Amino acid sequence: MSTHEELADEDAPRAFIKTSTPRRLIVLGAGSANHFIIGFFLIFVIFFGIGTSTSLPIINQVLPCINTGSTSNACATNAPASPAKAAGLKAGDHIISINGKKVTNWSKDVLIIHSSANKPLTLGVDRSGSILSIVATPTAVTISGKEYGMLGIISKIGLQREGLGTSLHDTWSLGSNFFTTSIKSLISLPSKVPALFRQTFMGAKRDANGLVGVVGVAQASAATASDQALTFGDKLETFLLIIASLNIFVGIFNLLPLLPLDGGHMAVALVDGFRRQRARRAGRPVPAPVELEKLMPLTIAVFVFLVALSLMLLAADIFNPVHFNL
Repeated sequence: MSTHEELADEDAPRAFIKTSTPRRLIVLGAGSANHFIIGFFLIFVIFFGIGTSTSLPIINQVLPCINTGSTSNACATNAPASPAKAAGLKAGDHIISINGKKVTNWSKDVLIIHSSANKPLTLGVDRSGSILSIVATPTAVTISGKEYGMLGIISKIGLQREGLGTSLHDTWSLGSNFFTTSIKSLISLPSKVPALFRQTFMGAKRDANGLVGVVGVAQASAATASDQALTFGDKLETFLLIIASLNIFVGIFNLLPLLPLDGGHMAVALVDGFRRQRARRAGRPVPAPVELEKLMPLTIAVFVFLVALSLMLLAADIFNPVHFNL
């Protein structure tokens, strides 16, 4: 990329520094583009291939009663049985339909129950392969001044895969969120360095929302892997989310217009392109490319800052680690 690089005569015309600005930008942006592709692909794999944690139309627990005037799980004296228990619903029952309508999205279909206080519902239930039709009438419960219907069941939490169209939509939505969050994090990065200094050298408590290095990410991954409350699918989902978010963050970080990052070289390429275009319009000879050697002091300053920040993060993650609540 240097204007002083010695090249053979046959290679000189193909030198990177002499190519058009669009070609230089494509080459320099390829690294970040790959990071974005990997990040969005991993998110798609989560939605389409693994699934996300959600309430399933499978009964995990049938409450013996519903206490409308208390938050206690214990039944009040002479409290009537919950509608689910009275109707004969059991743990493990899979609700496949409500009033003849097939259950396809439990988070939405359950709203039928919530809006049917004191109205009988016909539930299609799959019980160990046997299809049953059970009638249950949700009890009216007032929460925050609004009336809801409740059967007295606790749904099972599990992973549920999405269809292709929904997966693509949710991938774009979550990936865009990661993208926006990464930009905000980079903007706020300088303001967080003083706090990191205090956390590294002065014993201040680490902020879980503050800066975290490679070791910190490894610690978060290890904490997830060792959490006995999570299933293998949950752990895999969390791990892939970490890798996806890191790829998107690194891709954006690499586009910062600072040397020696690719974004810095892209900025130089844009300046070269602007100078060439202006010279052509004025009928002047094409100017020589920007000499990167003249920008070496800025490059060294950025490099020293990144090295110092990396070492400080390493020390903080080892001696004052973040305690993640996973």
